[in-house]
Amino acid sequence: MFRIWGFIRQSAVRIHLAFAKAVFALTGGRMPKSLFCSRAKPEKIGTDVKIISQNDYSTTIAKVDENGKIKGGDFVILSTTDLHLDENHDFNTKTVSFLIRHIKDTKPDLVVLTGDVILTKFQQIDAIQFAQMMEKLGVYWTAVFGNHETRESKGFYKYLLLKSFADYKHCLCKFGDESLFGYGNYTVNILGEGGKLRESLFFFDSGRNIIDSLRAEYSIPENVKGYDFLKKEQIDFYKNEIDRLKEKHGEVHSMMYMHIPLNAYEHAFKLDENGNYVPSGECEILFGEQHESVGCSPFDSGMFDAILEKGSTEAVFSGHDHMNDWCAVYKGVHLVYSLPDGYNEYHFGTKTDRPESEWVQGATITTLHADGSFDIKPRYNSIYLK
Repeated sequence: MFRIWGFIRQSAVRIHLAFAKAVFALTGGRMPKSLFCSRAKPEKIGTDVKIISQNDYSTTIAKVDENGKIKGGDFVILSTTDLHLDENHDFNTKTVSFLIRHIKDTKPDLVVLTGDVILTKFQQIDAIQFAQMMEKLGVYWTAVFGNHETRESKGFYKYLLLKSFADYKHCLCKFGDESLFGYGNYTVNILGEGGKLRESLFFFDSGRNIIDSLRAEYSIPENVKGYDFLKKEQIDFYKNEIDRLKEKHGEVHSMMYMHIPLNAYEHAFKLDENGNYVPSGECEILFGEQHESVGCSPFDSGMFDAILEKGSTEAVFSGHDHMNDWCAVYKGVHLVYSLPDGYNEYHFGTKTDRPESEWVQGATITTLHADGSFDIKPRYNSIYLK
């Protein structure tokens, strides 16, 4: 039933967008303002990445030369989060314009969005226009759900939103194993020279809020409320997939992406006597600062313990907290806030009197090197301010 109604709605949306784009062209881009992706003026960038294979929960990709042979060299991942594309189309255009500029200038091999992307009233229309924009750019991209996209764990509108992305050939989103919580639990495997596995990327639906139906299963008291957590079946999927990859490839290096940060993020900073966040001393802070509390779940379901147990995940990326922009190493694992790119929701401009040149909107650039090392760097929107 989801597929039939989804097809009908998507077909209607594509017809609507084709008409709207015709009006946009006739008015010289003045109308309709809701076409914020077109107003951002995307142009083809292209990629030398190719899909090697895929199944229901995984895609394998690699960079190839002009003869289609897998090559090595750096592999660049651009991650950003919390675009919060909403009802203010001028802010939407600003958000998307900065994203396009980062993509144009860094030419990433993969773009990752860690949640809270499309929140507009006409969500499916804007999801499809966003996916069409990414197709025009011609770069591979993928995404996970945040806590604001839909209020469902596994309902029709959540299905529809993900399908509106996944139907486009440059989108690597997968619905994932049906037995897992939510939609969008999947992997992207990156091959290097000689077809050797160089990195496995894990993507998880981190949910919304703790729901009452799970309290008994996880022994969560009634008075413990807050943001959601990764479920046991998601953690088991991660552990089993790492084991499978190790059996097939030997040593495995991996990274993980989700919206709501793990509880481990709380170890990086602490409040001092003046109410300011300062390094806790438990982590090595590589860059950035903390300006709001970590918006993790009050319940720790054990994913970080699983990461330490398996010993393959080198970095975890999250979003959710719009005023935290740091990267810290805790127990050998990089904990990273992908820089937020949105202007519709709270940020330094709504919470402080800081000038825009000091806001933290932007993108995070992760470069995987051929020797197995990697580096992570922030790239702020402020570099494009006049």
